[in-house]
Amino acid sequence: MKVVFDDDHFAFELVRNLGFMYYGGSDLGEIVATGSKIKEGDFENWFDEWDKRAQRTLSRADASFSKGNLVSAREAYLRASTYFRMAEFYLHGNPDDPRILSESRASQKAYNKAADLTGPTWERVEIPYENTTLPGFFYKVDDSGEPRPTVIFHGGYDSSLEELFYYGGAPAVRRGYNCLTFDGPGQGAPMREQKLPFRYDWEKVVTPAVDYALSRSDVDGSKLALIGMSLGGYLAARAAAFEHRFRACVFFDGVFDSHESLHKLLPSDAIAAFQAGDFDRCQKVVEAAMAHSTPLRWAIEQGTWSFKVKTVAELLEQSKAYTIKDVVKQISSPCLVLEAAGDIFFVGQPKHVFDELSAPKTFVEFTAEDGAENHCQSGALAFKDQVVFDWIDETLKT
Repeated sequence: MKVVFDDDHFAFELVRNLGFMYYGGSDLGEIVATGSKIKEGDFENWFDEWDKRAQRTLSRADASFSKGNLVSAREAYLRASTYFRMAEFYLHGNPDDPRILSESRASQKAYNKAADLTGPTWERVEIPYENTTLPGFFYKVDDSGEPRPTVIFHGGYDSSLEELFYYGGAPAVRRGYNCLTFDGPGQGAPMREQKLPFRYDWEKVVTPAVDYALSRSDVDGSKLALIGMSLGGYLAARAAAFEHRFRACVFFDGVFDSHESLHKLLPSDAIAAFQAGDFDRCQKVVEAAMAHSTPLRWAIEQGTWSFKVKTVAELLEQSKAYTIKDVVKQISSPCLVLEAAGDIFFVGQPKHVFDELSAPKTFVEFTAEDGAENHCQSGALAFKDQVVFDWIDETLKT
């Protein structure tokens, strides 16, 4: 699906954030008016226009707040948070760019103001993790304290805490579930503020989140579900192989082997050079190709930044650990694996996950017939949430 842009990645990112309007995180006119000013594939122009939109929306939020128009303020703060996050998205080619921090902090600040205006059902939390904490939100149906089924939800390769409400928190609370969202290493504030890169052994991240959830009196520990989005489809599957306190797991979309997916994104000459040990040539071939491919440029810049490596060869080497090949049979919870027919990142990966699972399993493909073919069903959240939560409802009943 393409809206405004012909460029594959710009079109995807625009639809991804446009889809948040279903839960109040963006608006059609603001998205289209801003996107229409941006030059295809121009990362700096992308930043400039989304930063302008974010500042414009933030000023309106502040004006409404100052006048006591708190509903309008809350809604505008949510949209401003989205637009600051969009502005920051393509800046990671230079890890030292100060705008990475300034924009992400602006997004967090606007979102936190909206959370304060929402009240006690949106609770900022810190999850104990090794020698630090991970930032999260605990979304509640109400503030009664009643123990409820709870979804633990995290993102993937490029996610940030503030967008997870739209992908998981909003549909969960509408259906009577608590939802604990968090950013782990390589994501959101842990990467930007603490410089914590990704780790393949994601059970070391999810288990502390489970421990935290079970420490709360408003969580029904017998009805826990895990959802992982995008690369989180690998991360959640890896965690589920070791963490067996979940009654249901959702991988959208499923990722069996991230190294294999990276191979498909890179030019064949670069892969051949990497396999031959000619890492300089590998780098040069990829850099030349990046000049003509926004998806490739973004994937490499995002990867080297979030894995804290310098070269394509280092990224390829690190990605070898990101496979569930040796642990998939350890997953025992019922699993729902989603596939997007038009996915440009993880082609064929969800079916591979499904085929290898020995646990009870369900597979659902989303297609262009429903406008749901984008990676992670971006732009079709209503239909995706219907499928996911109907399945969770049925699974937790058994």
